[in-house]
Amino acid sequence: MDQEESAMDPQLPEKRYCVSRPIYSTPSFEVDSERQERQDNSSLRQTLTNSSGCSSKSSLQMLKRCLPIIDWLSRYPIKEWLLNDVISGVSTGLVCSLQGMAYALLVSVAPVYGLYSAFFPILTYFLFGTSRHISVGPFPVTCLMVGSVVLSLVPDHPSVLPGNGTHPNGTEEDLEVRRIMVASTMTVVVGLFQVAMGLLQVGFLVRYLSDPLVGGFTTAAALHVFISQIKIVLSVPTDSHNGPFSIFKTLIDVFTNIHQTNVADLVAGLLTIAVVMAVKEVNAKFQHKIPVPIPIEVLVTVVAAGVSYAVDLDSRYGASIVRSIPRGFVPPQAPNTELFLEILGSSFSTAVVGYAVAVSVAKVYAAKHDYTIDGNQELLAFGVSNVLCGFFSSFVASTALSRTAVQESTGGRSQVAGIISAVLVMVVILALGNLLEPLQKSVLAGIVIANLKGMFLQVTEVLSLWRQNRTDCSIWIATCVACVVLGLDVGLLAGLVFEMATVVIRTQFPLCSSLGNIPGSDIYRNMKDYKKIAEVPGIKIFKCNSPIYFANIDYFKERLRDIVGFDAVRVFKKRNKALKKIHKLIKKGKLKASENGELSVVSLGVDNEAFESEQDPETVDVRVDWTSDLPVSVSVPQVLIHSLVLDFSAVSFLDVVAVKSLRLVIKEFLRIGVSVYIAACDDDLIRRMESLALFDDVVTRDLLFLSVHDAILFIKLEVASKNTSNPIIDKEPLPFTEEEDLIETYDNQPRAIHELSN
Repeated sequence: MDQEESAMDPQLPEKRYCVSRPIYSTPSFEVDSERQERQDNSSLRQTLTNSSGCSSKSSLQMLKRCLPIIDWLSRYPIKEWLLNDVISGVSTGLVCSLQGMAYALLVSVAPVYGLYSAFFPILTYFLFGTSRHISVGPFPVTCLMVGSVVLSLVPDHPSVLPGNGTHPNGTEEDLEVRRIMVASTMTVVVGLFQVAMGLLQVGFLVRYLSDPLVGGFTTAAALHVFISQIKIVLSVPTDSHNGPFSIFKTLIDVFTNIHQTNVADLVAGLLTIAVVMAVKEVNAKFQHKIPVPIPIEVLVTVVAAGVSYAVDLDSRYGASIVRSIPRGFVPPQAPNTELFLEILGSSFSTAVVGYAVAVSVAKVYAAKHDYTIDGNQELLAFGVSNVLCGFFSSFVASTALSRTAVQESTGGRSQVAGIISAVLVMVVILALGNLLEPLQKSVLAGIVIANLKGMFLQVTEVLSLWRQNRTDCSIWIATCVACVVLGLDVGLLAGLVFEMATVVIRTQFPLCSSLGNIPGSDIYRNMKDYKKIAEVPGIKIFKCNSPIYFANIDYFKERLRDIVGFDAVRVFKKRNKALKKIHKLIKKGKLKASENGELSVVSLGVDNEAFESEQDPETVDVRVDWTSDLPVSVSVPQVLIHSLVLDFSAVSFLDVVAVKSLRLVIKEFLRIGVSVYIAACDDDLIRRMESLALFDDVVTRDLLFLSVHDAILFIKLEVASKNTSNPIIDKEPLPFTEEEDLIETYDNQPRAIHELSN
């Protein structure tokens, strides 16, 4: 009790604790603690039985999961939230309208289709979504990915119509029709992918898009967006480029035709970029003092449209303007199924990117406002939204951080703000669209460029990533470079492959170390990290900080050989060779053994009975001290340990190849007199060892210990008492089977060739 009080008193100079318990091997611990078998209720029959039950309560819960609006709308606090949602919806609706028109330029379609894309997805997300704060609509990265497909299938000067093989008449109207057909068809395919992923409950796949990968991808996408909008700001003609090096080809076209720059468009675009970025900085700096952020995009658009109309920039200076924004909605139309195979790959990558961005933004605001979102339900919500958009001449919906920030910062509490923003967009479509017809396209391009600032600022993460983790930094750089050079879809795939490769490499070449003991404690740490640490005499402690499987088992064995200082197979063969020569000398009378067959007897003597199959049965049994000079000219590697402890505290799983090799490694050490113990295994790992048949007559469960310290204390007691009943140290190992000899003798590839040749 005094020791316990001393340990709990913070005023005392030293805190200590003392624990007295038995030295536990795993089998003895399981007996004392009454280990029980787990009940596996995950059988297919049980799962179907549980899921097939139907009651009014379970049906209502399922309905609420599919339509979250049923759950939250009935509890909507009208007095507390409605006014805030109205104010937020009006502010967000203005931004949605202008960003929709601007982002339509990235898809290479008319601005009116951007208005449609800002309206329709909000309706379905209101019903199916689980985030209260995100603003659903066009996102520049996904718009650019759709636009790249549009330009590849319907370039500015096509020779053949995609889908039917006919020659176009070359009119701008036909070009527009074909482009929106490609964009809307791709949107439907994206939606179908997302719905399928939601139904299959595979929302977790987005976790493979790590933060460094997404950061590099979005930064490269921002550069693509910037280059695509530069030609609109300058109002210079360029060819349609897609695929690898397209960004450089576009730049060449811009600089080649830069002498054709329209000054009126250039001035309008630069002024828009400067003003929008400056006012956004003011909004960010004084966000706690300004009740509602200044809707600078709206103000700039209104002023620019008014100036263009008053000065008549189109006819007097040749400025490129929006020209036509038809009132009302276009009738729904079915997608072109002939395009499905051509856009399948790009659609899948766009579906993943759009979902990943939306869920990332949704999680930020969910954590801020203390609620949760359902990732799989979000997939369904965005999938249904995109399918609906595709039938109404719209393009892919996701979310944008800037637009969501407006909705949240202006007091938005729920998706009621989203519905109100959709109503405002509808007012623009039905009544106010024609007022924006004199607006210069360079102003819309300037708004797009100004909103890229946050993406470009991600470059500042590279230095901090380099200091924190160079592997993550390499993922960021590799993904960014690949997306810039190869294009967004192929670059994203390349970045994902590179990311997976880093994971494989880190597990294929894990950190392995030799542990030592902190004197007077049960603490074992890497020998290289501490000065006051000592290696346990006669014992090597080997730790592997990784799962052990087929890809890294050879590296595991190499590191084990390096740390123990010898190759057990080579030691065995050298000793075999030495024994043969010793027996020959004894038969010739040149060497005499003592009455008990000993040439020299020390603590590390090894009985040659393990080699009976390779010697003449008429020879005299001898015991050899392998640490002393031998009477024959054979160089036998020194073995200065009697025990090896494998610390498996960081090993999470083993596969069939690893278990097979581990069993052979243990037997290799046992037959040269080195006992092997495995310590600190998790119970699940032990179950896996049992299911994979690690244990047999030689490699038994007795070699498992609860901790490294338990194994060390056990070894010390056995060595001190010279207890011959230890089943691990003194048990005679069985001879290797023919299969085990092959695995021991041959490396992987030569072994495969050997097996094929037989």
